[in-house]
Amino acid sequence: MGMKDQFQEKSEQWQNQARQKADQARDQMPGRSRRRDEDMDPSQPQRDREREREREQEDRFDQDFDA
Repeated sequence: MGMKDQFQEKSEQWQNQARQKADQARDQMPGRSRRRDEDMDPSQPQRDREREREREQEDRFDQDFDA
């Protein structure tokens, strides 16, 4: 068996082990479900950015006013 074959066989073993561990982890936590895209508010990050921009503008205004 050549080096390439040994490497490929070992790689397949690792992939199988990773799949088994992932399946076991999934089975151990049946109550946890993935969040669906509909559950998340897509506008939330946009709102956060807008608030941050408003704060920055207010800070700049305050600095200009103090000067």
